[in-house]
This record gives sequence, structure tokens and C-alpha cells, in this order.
Amino acid sequence: MPALAVRYRDRLPIGEGTPLVSLGEGDTPLVHAPRLSERLELDLWLKAEGANPTGSFKDRGMAIAVARALEAGAKAVICASTGNTAASAAAYAARAGLRAVVLVPAGGVPAGKLFQAAAAGARLLEVRGTFDQALVAARELADGGEFALVNSLNPDRIEGQKTAAFEIVEELGVPDVLALPYGGGGNTCAYARGFEESGGGVPRLLAGEASDRAGTGASAIRIARPAHAIEAAAAIGRSGGAVVPLADDEIRDAWRLLAEQEGVVVELSSAAGLAALARETGGGGVRAVCVLTGHALKDPQTSPGVATIQVEPDPEAIAKAAR
Repeated sequence: MPALAVRYRDRLPIGEGTPLVSLGEGDTPLVHAPRLSERLELDLWLKAEGANPTGSFKDRGMAIAVARALEAGAKAVICASTGNTAASAAAYAARAGLRAVVLVPAGGVPAGKLFQAAAAGARLLEVRGTFDQALVAARELADGGEFALVNSLNPDRIEGQKTAAFEIVEELGVPDVLALPYGGGGNTCAYARGFEESGGGVPRLLAGEASDRAGTGASAIRIARPAHAIEAAAAIGRSGGAVVPLADDEIRDAWRLLAEQEGVVVELSSAAGLAALARETGGGGVRAVCVLTGHALKDPQTSPGVATIQVEPDPEAIAKAAR
């Protein structure tokens, strides 16, 4: 498939002079979930955004934000991140030949995501504070003119991310319900915009957030103050949807269901949409899409543990243990 900036050129804020910055983002799988459909008494589909180049949905918006920054003459980009934005910003900045500075809360970002950002050449700075404090600093530095901010407060990020809704409509039509994790709220706003621009109406939006936003083990949504809270609330309200607070145990249970029932293993935070949907098993022919925002290997440390059984290299012993 062509890059997002080519495929949806007339629906994105880009012109003839905008450089193409792409790693092959978009066109992610929309997978039917027959066993979970039966369990939840609805028609369930999974939008697997972990199939993007750096393993998360962030790549859609980053491709557009970095391209626009390059077009505007930026020499460097900056972001605050709990991990996925860091990996994406670093990769797309490297692709564009720009410096990337990434601010992360000290001790709060999974090693795999830090590795991605560092491998792509980003300058990684651990802030002695929260994500929210890091974001304030990133915004101030961007306001000084040296850096282009590539957090979702940059409207080009939302524009790129809305393309996931276009893909769902093209393949499935407008579902009755769209469930997704709720961290900063930018992705919720992006899906609402994408469906609105598609002209077929907006599905009921279910945004699964951690009940303990500041302390949740679901690291990608560990954001105490959502930057898009007002816009997300408005979009959810217009759709007749809801924000669903979730205990970490509920998110882990949903993670297990995805893996064990459908063979789809994701980053723990990605299961928050399914956990929210599980509260509302609507039945009656309801068609729902769960957005799975990140790849399983993004943060394996916080996912449910792996148990192995040691056996002798003997067929009889192996057969017994396998029962």
C-alpha cells in the first residue's frame, strides 16, 4: 500500500511541497474475533495497530507531524513520552534527517521502548518528575523555536491518526461501537474526526482508562492529566459513548482473553479497550471494533507472567507433561 501521505493526500494537511516521510505506516490488519464475539454476544473486530513500523499507532500521526516539521525548516523535534511516542518520534526523525530529543519520566518507561528510541539516535533525557511535567517542559522548549513539538498537541499528529478510522470504514463500514485505550485522549479525538469526515456517522466511543492513572501498570496510559481531556470528553459525549475507569486486573483479564481466545498478543495497555467493552456486552447484532494500540513486545515486563515446566528429553515424560 502507498504511504498515508500518498493514499489520503486530499484528506491531510499536506501540499505538493510537503516531503514524504514514511516507514510504511498504516494499512494495519482488521481481524475478526469469532470466539470473543460469541463470548461477548456481539460482532467483534480488532484493529491491530501494533503492526505499524515501530509497533504502535503513533506512527500514523508521526509521519505527518515530522513531514510538516521538515517542510517548515525544523532541524530538531522534541516530545515527552511514556514510551511509544519516543520510539516513533526517534524513528521518523531519523528517517527525515532531523535530531530528536525525547523527555521521559524517570523510571517510568519500559526498556524496550527506550531501546527503540536510543537505537534510532534520539537524545534521551530522563526527567525527575512525571510525564505531565515532562510535557510542560517540552512545550516550553518548542515555544522557544529550536524544536518542533511532535506530541499529540501538534494537530498534525491527530490528522495522521484519523486515517485509522478511514481504513475501518473502507473495510467494514461504520461500526456501532469503537473501544480503545484512553491515555492522553488524542487518539480518541482522532478516531472521532476520522469517522466524522467519512460522512457515515461516529460509532459509540468507549474509552478505557486506568482507575489509577498515575500508578497503573499499563504504562502507555499512565498519564495523570490527559492533554486532550476536554476535546475527548466532547467527542465521547457527541457519540453517546463513555469513559470507562478500569482496575488493572480488568485490563490484565482482557489481555489474557485476547491472547488465549484469539491468539492476538498485545501491549498490556492495548487491552483497555476490550476491558471497557466487556462491561457492556450489548448483543443484538452490535458490531464493535477494539483498537489494539501497541505490539506485545513493547512492554512484556508488565504483562502477565510466563510459566514453563521443566521436563526430561524423554517422549513419555513430555507427553505426560503436555496433558
